[in-house]
Amino acid sequence: MNEPGLIYVFDGYCAWSYGFAQTMVDLVTAHPDISVEVLCGGLYVGPARVPIRRLGDQRGVHRRIAELTGAWFGDGYERLTGDGSFVMNSTAAARGFAALRRAAPERAVELAAAVLEAFFVDGLSLAEPETYRRVAREYGLDEVAVVAGFDHPWSLRAAEADFARVRRSGVAAFPTLLSANGRELMAGFATAQQLEERLSALLRPVGRHAARE
Repeated sequence: MNEPGLIYVFDGYCAWSYGFAQTMVDLVTAHPDISVEVLCGGLYVGPARVPIRRLGDQRGVHRRIAELTGAWFGDGYERLTGDGSFVMNSTAAARGFAALRRAAPERAVELAAAVLEAFFVDGLSLAEPETYRRVAREYGLDEVAVVAGFDHPWSLRAAEADFARVRRSGVAAFPTLLSANGRELMAGFATAQQLEERLSALLRPVGRHAARE
């Protein structure tokens, strides 16, 4: 039986999305027939774009993420954000991801993980085209096309379309994983085992025979 379609919502500047990224990669690796659409959430847009020092105890959040997921925050990230002045721009991050996604839509989950790693490990700004050139190079994609896409107005339209779809879906936390019909499988955090159990429940037949179980 083919796997159901899933919708994965993340944000390139969301630390919880970073912590969950490898679990999501592992899930699609374990289910090669799965169809996953990846959308950007728009966490830091408009008035939410403030210096990182104004976002509270980020180090405490990172410790909690590391405890739960094993993800680590790199020296490059610490150098970029250490003085608290860095301002995260989710629109720029979504534009860069849109360019990568267009280049290799079948690898969108991997590319989302690469974008998150570029920021949270290597400390690369997701507002810089060279960040996407580097990711494209690492994944064997057309670097010129990806950078051109980041700078082109279509990527802004793509980012805004993602944000609008996420708002309409009612997603309130990142990352979130939905079935294609909008059923929430995960919001914020889940282990690989929990995801497998929820995916199995999604696949379970519904009806008279299932009701007898």
